[in-house]
Amino acid sequence: MSPEAFEKPIGFQDVTPTLARKKREMESRLSEVFSSWGYQEVMTPALEYAETVGRASAISEDKMFRLIGQERAMLVLRPDQTAPIARMVNSLLQHEKLPLRLFYHASVFRTQEQAAGRRAELYQSGVELIGEASVKADAELVALAISALQTCQTSSFRLVLGHVALLSALLTAVCPPEDQRSQLIGYLNHRDYVGFEALLHQLEDKKGVSDLLRLCRGLDKKEYLEPLLSHSSDQVVEAAKQLTRIWEILEDYGYESYLTVDIRLLGKLDYYTGMYFEGFAEGVGFAILSGGRYDQLYGQFGRSLPATGFAFRMNNLLETSNIDMEATKQTILYYPVFLRKAAITKAKELRESGYAVILQIDDTISEVVWRES
Repeated sequence: MSPEAFEKPIGFQDVTPTLARKKREMESRLSEVFSSWGYQEVMTPALEYAETVGRASAISEDKMFRLIGQERAMLVLRPDQTAPIARMVNSLLQHEKLPLRLFYHASVFRTQEQAAGRRAELYQSGVELIGEASVKADAELVALAISALQTCQTSSFRLVLGHVALLSALLTAVCPPEDQRSQLIGYLNHRDYVGFEALLHQLEDKKGVSDLLRLCRGLDKKEYLEPLLSHSSDQVVEAAKQLTRIWEILEDYGYESYLTVDIRLLGKLDYYTGMYFEGFAEGVGFAILSGGRYDQLYGQFGRSLPATGFAFRMNNLLETSNIDMEATKQTILYYPVFLRKAAITKAKELRESGYAVILQIDDTISEVVWRES
């Protein structure tokens, strides 16, 4: 047999028994936390229509796996969970009382993850809060994420908060020319913060630039947002008020020590509409979760609804969890053939008591014997 017979498509992975048990344990813990906050589990199909979910998704079409269905319709492998859930909410769940609190565990598929050793299949666990426009809902999502990370015994972690409307308004204030703003946003999209700040330093509005650079340093107290509350831009003031109120609610949870504000944090500007946040943990260079407010999505499915949500990147979260998964203990029950019925009966009793039992014939013995492997 050739070596290629053991290869997988690039970007996909096998999950060994040990990793599978840890993944299921994490999903179980997350389900328990999400449920305790009033969220209900939903599931969506792996295949969706490109014309509906594919077009509405925050993931660009060139990063989707596309195929043609039996009816010649263009399909996509689920690129994210938010758009399929929006489709479900505006169809099967359209008569349910709002707000809706939903959660999921599922794989999503993205072709760009094939490059540079990245994944094409990503495991996600996440939540969506639909039909609630207040900052209370935004704060609830951040608090729920922190609670979930604690339950998963995640290594030292921090949540970084941004606000896309605040960033957009501040950039407009310090550099009105659209080409300059596009260049600055391009730096942020590529996480090139050195290039971003270098270009800011070249701009003429030194006071505005100074305020913006101060916000780029990562703020760990809500008081640092206070100067923005008297800004000349109404958009800046409103967004700063929202972030301040979110922080105050999270203080009531006792979660302020997990928070940082970084105005450079950029979600997709034409998708997110308000607060955006990411979570980082010790030992992992990539975000372990991301999410925020996206009030424009549901209108694409015929009913405009405010919504906010986040998703854990389970592959990264698994690396940060300190949950110690003990090796599965198995009991091997040896028996001679003539005692098979008695062995089966004993195995049933042991399984009902919580043991994992393997039956093994041994004609060198004259009774049923069991021992842990």
